Amino acid sequence: MTSEPMTEPPTGTWQLGDLTVNRVGFGAMRLTGTEPFDRGVPRDRGTSIGVLRRAVELGVNHIDTAAFYFSGTRSANELINRALAPYPKDLVITTKVWPGRDPSGAWWWADPEQLRGQVEENIRQLGRDHLDVVNLRVPPSRRNKSISEHFGALAELRDAGLIRHLGISNVTSEQLHEAQAIAPVVCVQNPYGIGAAAKDREVLRLCGDRGLAFVPFFAIAGSGREAGPVPGVSEEVHAVARAHGASPAQIRLAWTLQQGPHVLAIPGTGDSHHLQQNVAAGAIHLSVQEMARLTALSPPDA
Repeated sequence: MTSEPMTEPPTGTWQLGDLTVNRVGFGAMRLTGTEPFDRGVPRDRGTSIGVLRRAVELGVNHIDTAAFYFSGTRSANELINRALAPYPKDLVITTKVWPGRDPSGAWWWADPEQLRGQVEENIRQLGRDHLDVVNLRVPPSRRNKSISEHFGALAELRDAGLIRHLGISNVTSEQLHEAQAIAPVVCVQNPYGIGAAAKDREVLRLCGDRGLAFVPFFAIAGSGREAGPVPGVSEEVHAVARAHGASPAQIRLAWTLQQGPHVLAIPGTGDSHHLQQNVAAGAIHLSVQEMARLTALSPPDA
């Protein structure tokens, strides 16, 4: 496999194990409100349900979610269940565990023996009998430590039939090696976008070499993370966007997708117009020169 930047538009599909997904997917974090979790204003339930159904109509068959994507009035998993069940046969729903939130919204991190409860919570909320893909989301405090106990616990749940495929999230190259020695890994979810640091590019290259899906998050938001894009988008991004009649967000997605055929996108939104823009970004072809200009941007732009 190659992880060299692509010279063709990033259309097509990739494999999550034996599951085939279109390369532009959908992230469910922003379905519950104008900002994630308990921040911002709650979204209209009918609107969020409509966005999910429209995503499937546009060809999205990969949705990324989590049981901890909820606010005081909305649950992303419940919205997905309500909007899309009975689920299309080709729809792949990916979720993540290790972090959790109690009913008050307070965060906690699961011990290995608590992961089964988190997996079962996702199964119950989504109305399924197993989960397609579960990512072990590694806390920042464990980025350079062993994940073997937690990943081993997920591997046991996979063997028990609760999970079809396993992935890992927010990890280093060393942690990917460690996980693969325990059980098959089908994807890696890491922060990545224009201005990414060398250590982040190394994981992307490693995934390409091993034929694993690399699924970047914060590809649009960059350092703004859950709050969304930071002000002051680089003039380079604006210039490329004007040349394509596109938005800066679309250019960021197109650049990320063109890092390799194994790169998937899971941009999130609660707005139908933004959804259509995100899906359309998969057809934008950036030239070699444009890719180089954007790749040269310094990390503060991300």
